[in-house]
Amino acid sequence: MLIQRGGLKVVAGLGISGVAAVNFLHSHGYRVAVTDSRANPPGHDQIPSDVQTSFGQLDQELLLQAEEIIISPGLDPKLPEIQAAVAANIPVVSEIQILRRATDKPIVAITGSNAKSTVTTLFGLMAADAGKKVAVGGNLGRPALDLTKDDPELYVLELSSFQLETTSNLAAEVAVVLNMSEDHLDRHGDMMGYHTAKHRIFQAVKKVVYNRDDSLTRPLVPDATPMQSFGLNAPDMNQFGILKDQDGTIWLARGRERLLKSADMYIQGTHNVANALACLALGEAIGLPLESMLDTLKTFKGLEHRCEFVKEIHGVRYYNDSKGTNIGATLAAIDGLGAAIEAKGGKVAIILGGQGKGQDFTALRDALSKYAKVAVLIGEDRPIIENAIAGTTTLIHAESLQQAVELCQQNSIENDVVLLSPACASFDMFKGYSERGHQFVDCVNALV
Repeated sequence: MLIQRGGLKVVAGLGISGVAAVNFLHSHGYRVAVTDSRANPPGHDQIPSDVQTSFGQLDQELLLQAEEIIISPGLDPKLPEIQAAVAANIPVVSEIQILRRATDKPIVAITGSNAKSTVTTLFGLMAADAGKKVAVGGNLGRPALDLTKDDPELYVLELSSFQLETTSNLAAEVAVVLNMSEDHLDRHGDMMGYHTAKHRIFQAVKKVVYNRDDSLTRPLVPDATPMQSFGLNAPDMNQFGILKDQDGTIWLARGRERLLKSADMYIQGTHNVANALACLALGEAIGLPLESMLDTLKTFKGLEHRCEFVKEIHGVRYYNDSKGTNIGATLAAIDGLGAAIEAKGGKVAIILGGQGKGQDFTALRDALSKYAKVAVLIGEDRPIIENAIAGTTTLIHAESLQQAVELCQQNSIENDVVLLSPACASFDMFKGYSERGHQFVDCVNALV
């Protein structure tokens, strides 16, 4: 597929994806410039010296000279400088759009409010284990345009709503919205804006996978588009779901066929069963052998900071879900782990709090009432969270993560679970969710 080389390409916003976009366009013979509101944006030293730069503010004049603007996902397209370019009929696109234009190789496209990194990573491993030359990235790990260096036969992309809102007609081989819950409303305005951005992943899609348990994930696509579902219930013929034996054993299943006991996977909790089923459905859509996919499921140990098992102390298991930065992720963790320990009389001691991003925390009430014995609150939005969940379980405030971990230990007994899943951003107390997660692991390892 030929790329038309013409006028000036202006990359708005550096960072990881911006650097990849600049270097990709430059290496393919385009005239490229870059502007960023930061005086020393990250990655400014990783771009060619002959690329025109304008840092310290978004350069309105430069943007208006562009034939096309490639906007980094961290920049809101509603910024006045970008809107002025839109008003001048200058196309504003994502780096994902540039990738789609540059390759005719199939793309597996994955988004959702939660679990997209786990599903993207697991599915990438399934494809590689099945012998595919696969490149995995996008919103996770390597930026999409950097993946072109691998010359893969298959792209597996995690895509955020920020990337999708400036991507059109992705024409993915197969696409999935794993789940939908409130997130990034400060950027998208409301759930309709967020939903609309996410569902752009289905434009011109060839095959669809959707979550039967979440009606917001099913797209409006032409009737002829093949569709496959997954869900945490007994599946119809040729669909993916779960079957339960009389002794309580849970099986991953396709129709009536039992495929794998959930206990045979390292990743535990019902939310991870759903993630595994989503991967099986995606793999079937592109023809991966079922046995090979099941073998991968038996060995996959999950991702750091995503319901990551830390250790067991005095019969209490500790889980690091610091990547649980929104309500949907935290609900999945509480429900998934709570249901798994309920039969043994276990309860969840959870650490919640941070920067709430305008979410409605009353959505946590039912899960906390059912599964939590205590919620320890940290961070700047503690009062908002306390007001929303009062009466569900015992609430305790902590001034530090270390104190929160110690309070959870004091309130836990054998078969309980201590869970860091804050449902909030971390920047009030930490540099990011990974620092928060690593500190949690250190605090757990210091317990006796």
